[in-house]
Amino acid sequence: MKKSIQKIGKRTIVFIRTAGHMFIFLMKSLCYIFIPPFKFKLFLKQIKFIGNKSLLVIALIGTFTGMVLALQIFYTLRKFGSEAMLGPAVALSLIRELGPVLSALTVTGRAGSAITAEIGIMRITEQIDALIAMALNPYRYLIVPNIAAAFVVFPLLTAIFDVIGILGGYIVGVKLLGLSSGTYFSQMKQYVDIVDIEIGLYKSICFGLIVSWISCYKGFYTSFGAEGVSKSTTEAVVLSSVFILISDYLIGSFYL
Repeated sequence: MKKSIQKIGKRTIVFIRTAGHMFIFLMKSLCYIFIPPFKFKLFLKQIKFIGNKSLLVIALIGTFTGMVLALQIFYTLRKFGSEAMLGPAVALSLIRELGPVLSALTVTGRAGSAITAEIGIMRITEQIDALIAMALNPYRYLIVPNIAAAFVVFPLLTAIFDVIGILGGYIVGVKLLGLSSGTYFSQMKQYVDIVDIEIGLYKSICFGLIVSWISCYKGFYTSFGAEGVSKSTTEAVVLSSVFILISDYLIGSFYL
């Protein structure tokens, strides 16, 4: 009994210490964004890496998400005689929930894991220590460009995901199931408000911060060896995904 209590206490202390360490890491990173000089070239490089190279997979997932969503919602609405509401149902589902969440999870698997592995390899090969030895701030070169780029890229990728998903729903609803195109878009215009778009925007910004923060932290403090990099990459993806879903619920419940 005593050993069990000791284990729980040790794990609680480790959890609190790690949470505090991660929070301090985030605050330092955010502060350096506003302290010149800002590495603009590295910022653009990360925008290309996180955003441009994720466009294809975002487009594919967005298209088939909209198509599947329209197909399932149509058969549900038909039982209630409300097929005309397919457009708003697809649009609201994508804009408020599925667009921000699925695009964030996709970027986490594609770019977040790569960021963690890249920074982790720099840690185990002592490149970060070399930056510190040359009196260069590693936060400014490795962390800030990723977090700043995520703030820009995630809302844009979410918007692209939403638009492509709505078009995918249009293909299924209008071309396949025979719904009027005018009905599909006119009802959408009537029921989708600016508040719904704002919710998706806030979620995407929050998810961008979460993914870049956790990915950079896990890479920056990875343990030595190939096994350490592998472990840090796995932890970054899993933890980012969990935090995305938790924050999605919290933000969504706040706007009910």
